[in-house]
Amino acid sequence: MDNIVSLKGLKVDLMSTRGIVHAVRGIDLDIHKGEIHGFVGESGCGKTMTAKSILRLHDESRTEYSGEITFDEKVDILKLNAKGLQALRGKDISMIFQDPMVSLNPLLTVGEQIAEMIRVHLKLNKTEATEKTITLFESVGIRPADRRYKQYPFEFSGGMLQRVMIAIAISCGPQLLIADEPTTALDVTIQAQILELLKDLQHRTGMSILFITHNFGVVAEICDRVSVMYAGKIVETGNVKNIFNHPMHPYTKDLIDSIPKTGQHGKRLVTIPGSPPVLYNQIKGCAYAPRCKFAQEKCQLEEPKAEFTPEGHGCMCHFSL
Repeated sequence: MDNIVSLKGLKVDLMSTRGIVHAVRGIDLDIHKGEIHGFVGESGCGKTMTAKSILRLHDESRTEYSGEITFDEKVDILKLNAKGLQALRGKDISMIFQDPMVSLNPLLTVGEQIAEMIRVHLKLNKTEATEKTITLFESVGIRPADRRYKQYPFEFSGGMLQRVMIAIAISCGPQLLIADEPTTALDVTIQAQILELLKDLQHRTGMSILFITHNFGVVAEICDRVSVMYAGKIVETGNVKNIFNHPMHPYTKDLIDSIPKTGQHGKRLVTIPGSPPVLYNQIKGCAYAPRCKFAQEKCQLEEPKAEFTPEGHGCMCHFSL
């Protein structure tokens, strides 16, 4: 299957007041054309760092990349200049962030913020951009669209603001949409509406979606394939159904077991002991070994390599389950 984005040996190091943070420690990831690919793991595991690297959104004065990021099998993103990045962002690859309120300009109407992006990337005049924006509002369920166009961000609810962000993200017809936990701040009902909207948009447009979350339940609902990330590494990847039915990495199994289930009233929830490691120092052996109930001496000393089944189910573990 063709890939819209491929990461090969990607490493991302950040300078901080405490030293170098090895935020992404050498990952391989293929996002297929026309799929919704889940990216799951605990907070601090490197999911957002990886996603922002695809668009090179980090402060490059204190960030060092190595490896490869290839878009549409021909564009080397790490070699693009500022003009090339500007052309790529928003038009070919766009991103929805966690908190829409801090992503929107409070001094401009929401309609103008979308229309501006359309004018820049699609070279439409003001009238054409306004008409396209109103059509976009209709397509993501913001109604009455013509009146909402003239309103400011503070006049929208959290769910409606996220719809505005989705409208901005799809306004120029991107081939890849990166959704960074877009439902985290929303209640369950609105979360379900946003997920259904994203699935519908993907079906109608055929774009690929990289969906970042810490919720395996959301992965099961919306994604075709999933990659599980821990301590800056992808530890397991494959078809969502296969991973749910037969998780091979202990971390994946622990994440799935920690999902609250019906009929558990009065029972203690399953949790994973400990915390992810601090990424200031190089990690020896398997990063999950200190928290893994299956860990042996080999896990402490030697980093496992990824192994794949014929079906493409990959796992990075010495003793796959």
